Amino acid sequence: MTVTCDRCLPIVCQAGFPSPATDYAEQELDLNSYCISRPAATFFLRASGESMNQAGVQNGDLLVVDRAEKPQHGDIVIAEIDGEFTVKRLLLRPRPALEPVSDSPEFRTLYPENICIFGVVTHVIHRTRELR
Repeated sequence: MTVTCDRCLPIVCQAGFPSPATDYAEQELDLNSYCISRPAATFFLRASGESMNQAGVQNGDLLVVDRAEKPQHGDIVIAEIDGEFTVKRLLLRPRPALEPVSDSPEFRTLYPENICIFGVVTHVIHRTRELR
């Protein structure tokens, strides 16, 4: 995978009152560099469903996934269960499980015998406004 930057953005943006400090912001942000630490091990997936909506993963979001990242307790991961991919929170204690983080009670924690992790979700990109 080749990563190039066609457009870099300033890093500082006020979420409160305007600040004179923004006049001195000289750094720029390359979103490719920010989101992709290891290009050869990174891939993107589109989230589908509502099982992770309380973890910041909404239906239609773009997930940045790093296959080289070692999965740890509490990470949001891409796992394979019964031949299908799913995005869930990985629990390693007290026993390995894949936990949905949803406001809907229909989603239950999964306790598969074997958990095959394809990568750790490092970033979630979602729109704040629908395309017209």
